[in-house]
Amino acid sequence: MITVAPKKLVAAVSATLAIGFLTACNQTASVAETDYGISATSQIIVTNEAGDVQALRPNVSFDLSAKQAAAVITIDPAVRKQTIVGIGSSFTESSAFVLAHLEPDVRAEVMQNVYGAEGANFSLTRTPIGATDFSVEGQWSYADVEGDVTLKHFSIEEDKNGFSKAKYPNIKDETFDVLPMIQEALAIKANQDESDLRIISSAWSAPAWMKDIETFYIRPTPENGYEGTGGELKPEYVGTYVDYIVKYLDAYKAAGVDIWGLTPVNEPAGNSGQWESMHFTPETQRDFIKDHLGPTLKASAYKDINVLIYDQNRDHLEDWTDTILGDEETAQYVYGTAVHWYSSTYKVYEDALERVATKFPGYGIINTEATIDDLGKPAPNGVSDPENFQESGWFANDEFWWNATATDWAYSAEWAPNAEDHPIYTPVHRYARNIIVSLDHWMEGWVDWNIALDHNGGPNHVGNFCGAPIMIDTNTGEIYYTPVFHVLSQFSRTIRPGDVAVQTSIDRGDLGDDSLHTSATLSEDNVLTVQLLNTTKQSVDYVLEIGAQTAQITIDANAVQTVRVQL
Repeated sequence: MITVAPKKLVAAVSATLAIGFLTACNQTASVAETDYGISATSQIIVTNEAGDVQALRPNVSFDLSAKQAAAVITIDPAVRKQTIVGIGSSFTESSAFVLAHLEPDVRAEVMQNVYGAEGANFSLTRTPIGATDFSVEGQWSYADVEGDVTLKHFSIEEDKNGFSKAKYPNIKDETFDVLPMIQEALAIKANQDESDLRIISSAWSAPAWMKDIETFYIRPTPENGYEGTGGELKPEYVGTYVDYIVKYLDAYKAAGVDIWGLTPVNEPAGNSGQWESMHFTPETQRDFIKDHLGPTLKASAYKDINVLIYDQNRDHLEDWTDTILGDEETAQYVYGTAVHWYSSTYKVYEDALERVATKFPGYGIINTEATIDDLGKPAPNGVSDPENFQESGWFANDEFWWNATATDWAYSAEWAPNAEDHPIYTPVHRYARNIIVSLDHWMEGWVDWNIALDHNGGPNHVGNFCGAPIMIDTNTGEIYYTPVFHVLSQFSRTIRPGDVAVQTSIDRGDLGDDSLHTSATLSEDNVLTVQLLNTTKQSVDYVLEIGAQTAQITIDANAVQTVRVQL
């Protein structure tokens, strides 16, 4: 028997009863018999390879007659699942650095396009606690005075001191940094009806002196058998690390920034010591939350902050949820689980998401990081296809983003575990597939990594260049809104916090398994929003069934489509 933590008990029981009730009802009344009185779609939006960006298409009529098409998508608005907390991208020092290369009025326009009601209107985001690979110079924390157990010298100055024009000649605004960036986004939100911007914070590492390796990371080398490490907390500093997190929450609150959620550490299983990191096992993270972080937060002004466990790849999701959420004492302090997508360039691990949602009802799952990693990196030894491993031509070139051009760290690498899970991929497809399928399988929120990077995919102090929704040539000031930005914007604008995911099913007929993907959400004012991805190079006709009503709709070739219906 799985024991559910008290603070989640009501939600879990409600969800279980609702599903049971609806299942019973569905046994006596087919969803196909329900007449929702729909006459036509209310909006159809398309972003595609052909160049349409959130373009409106003519609405399509519904009727009660069956139609012929290549696929059938069935939506059951009566079967309601998880509540959405948001979609968005992340604040990082690298993003702030790149935006600081723009004149303030130009930067303000970019920020409006990201956070404003007329822009992408992102509602969920993430920001680091201290340095990451996407810090400009890296290897720093907020408490670098060794042995300062009272954290007397704690300071978030590094997040707000800006970048010197003397050191970086193309900087236009020396005062802009990650904290001012967050404050500017919150100011934009404060001036609109939907003001939510939920921030999840994650540390990549404790201060170096708190860890057994007494540095931020040890890189993989031939001497250590390519087994680098981020080290672990020294037992005597476990409580000090919790105090460090609380100090961060205090400092950000004093700066006008309330943190909605946090994870104990980013990627606790490590990254082979390639950059700032710190290790936990499922068992040590369980005990850290149960004995230290949870009780401290509960007794503080941050008792309502949402603690997310894990914060790494989906392939090991269940190892962590079984150990941590399966422990009643620990689970009472936990909101849910954070995951990343780097274990495969195409898998979403929806079966694992379903199992976790079934086993631990009432606990959220949020994707907290995803990006096109190793962008333009030369192939290391042991890669069988070095030509395709190293990308090129991504800046100001939409064709790159709509076709199979991108690879990751494990592509065609003979030394990589499960290299077959890492084929070459289409960037837009990877994003849209992951978001759509995840939301269809109990995920509450989805956050991209850096919102903006330079034209090379940096800066990055360890050479881990990546793609970003917005890429900016810091030499010329050219701003490139990639197709990934437009797709994220389309999702964010049509899937809002408080919407509820509803049941979908798809019959692809003779189409391939990866040809068409769908999910659906329902708003408080009964607007049903259906998201679709067509990965093929041909347009696809499909029947959309909502109760007794059907409509025949066409999705363009290589496109993301949003269909909205007022119920």
